[in-house]
Amino acid sequence: MFLSVFELYKIGIGPSSSHTMGPMSAATRFLDVIARGEWPRPSGTEIARLSASLHGSLAFTGVGHATDRAVILGLDGHKPDEIEPDDIEAILKRIGREKAVTPPGHPRYDFDPGKDLVFNRKEALPGHANGMTFFAHDSDGRVLLRRVYYSIGGGFVVSEEELQRVQAEAGRTKPSGVPYPFRNAAEMLQMAKKSGLSVSAMKRANEEAGRTREDLDAELDAIWMAMDGCIQRGLHGEGILPGGLKIKRRARQIHEKLEADWQSNRPNPMLANDWLAAYAMAVNEENAAGGRIVTAPTNGAAGVVPAVMKYMVRFHELTNPEDIRNFLLASAAIGGIIKNNASISGAEVGCQGEVGSAAAMAAAGLAEVLGGTPEQVENAAEIALEHHLGMTCDPVAGLVQVPCIERNALAAVKAVTAASLALKGDGTHFVPLDACVETMRQTGLDMNEKYKETSQGGLAVNVPEC
Repeated sequence: MFLSVFELYKIGIGPSSSHTMGPMSAATRFLDVIARGEWPRPSGTEIARLSASLHGSLAFTGVGHATDRAVILGLDGHKPDEIEPDDIEAILKRIGREKAVTPPGHPRYDFDPGKDLVFNRKEALPGHANGMTFFAHDSDGRVLLRRVYYSIGGGFVVSEEELQRVQAEAGRTKPSGVPYPFRNAAEMLQMAKKSGLSVSAMKRANEEAGRTREDLDAELDAIWMAMDGCIQRGLHGEGILPGGLKIKRRARQIHEKLEADWQSNRPNPMLANDWLAAYAMAVNEENAAGGRIVTAPTNGAAGVVPAVMKYMVRFHELTNPEDIRNFLLASAAIGGIIKNNASISGAEVGCQGEVGSAAAMAAAGLAEVLGGTPEQVENAAEIALEHHLGMTCDPVAGLVQVPCIERNALAAVKAVTAASLALKGDGTHFVPLDACVETMRQTGLDMNEKYKETSQGGLAVNVPEC
C-alpha cells in the first residue's frame, strides 16, 4: 500500500485527527453513499432522518475531542480541509435550532443532535477502537441504510470492508505503480543502495508517478505554508483554551521572552530547546483551540515536525524551498513505514504511535536535509522512535491539552537530538528501525485499553480536573 506524503500531511482542523477530522470525513462519506443511491431499499421510501452512534474511544473521549461537533458538521456536508473554523459555532447553532441538516446536493434531513447522536460506551465495535455507525431512517423511523466506519488515526477513515483489506495487506503487499515500492526500512535501504538515491529522492519519484513535479512542489509548499501559518497564529494567540481545564496559552509569552533575550544578546544555553518548545506549543495550542492544523502525522502530534522545520528555517538557514520539500518527503517516507507496519493511532498503540512517530519523522527529515545518508536517516528515525516506546495516551478530561501540548515540545527536542546523534555516526547501529516499529506494534497490543486515548487511566485519572 503506497502512502502519499499528502495522506500523512493533511490540512484540517483541531483538536484531533482521529476524533475530529476522521468522524467529520466519515459523515461526509455516508452522505456520498446516500447520494449515489446504490443500496437496496423498499420502493417509494425516502430518507427523512439521520442518526449516528459513537463507540470505543470515540464514545469515551468524544466530547473532549469535539467528535460530536465533527459528526454534526460532517452530516451537514462540511469537510475538514474546507470548513472555516470561525464559521463553526454559527453552523452548530443553526443545526441545533432547526434540528435538521442541509448538506449540499441533498434534501433537508431531520437530525436532533441531542437525540440522534449517541455516545455508546457499552458496545465497542470489533474492527477498531475508533468506531462509529451511521443510520438513515424513513419518516416512520425504520432504518433504510446503515454504515460502519473506523477512524484509524491521522484522519484516515475506512469502512468495514476497507479495514479488513488494510489489515490483510499490512506489511505484505508491495505498493504497485511506483518505482521504489519499499514496505519497510530494510527495503528502503536496499533500494537506496541499489539506486544511489536519497530517501527523499525515492519518495519524490514515487509521488511523481501520480502527479507532475510542478504539482508536487506546489502541494508540498502549501503544506509548509499551512504549518507555518499555524505556528504564527499560535505565537499570537492568548487566553484560556476551551474545554474546562482552564489551561492558559503559553507559546506567546515564551516567544516574547525569547525574542527579548535574542535582541539583548543574552547568552542562553537552553536556546535551542526553548525555541523548539515555543514553536511546538504554538501549534498544539492552536490545535486545542480547534484552529486550522496539518496532521503530522496526527493532530495530537502536529507540533513536532513544524517546530523542527521552523527552528531550522530561522536559525540554520533552511530557506531553500527544495530543502523544505525534501524534509517533508523524507519524513513522510518514515511515517508511511510506521503506519503500514504498526500504527499512528493513539487509540491503537498509545501516544508512542502519535508523538513517537512524529519525532521519528522529524528526525529523519532533519537528517536528510543536513546531508545524512539513507542509513543515517534511518538511524535518526530509529533513535527518536525508540525513546518513545511504551508512551501511553492519557489526555486529562479527554482534551488534547494535558499532557499533549508539552509532550510535542519534548518530542521536538528529542527529534533534533536523534538527528544529531545519527549524523555523528556512520549509519550503522544496533537496533534497526523495523525492529523498533515492530516493538511499538507489539507494545500497543499489550497495552491496557485504559491507557489508549480512553482517558480511563494514567494522568487522566490521577490529575484532578479544575
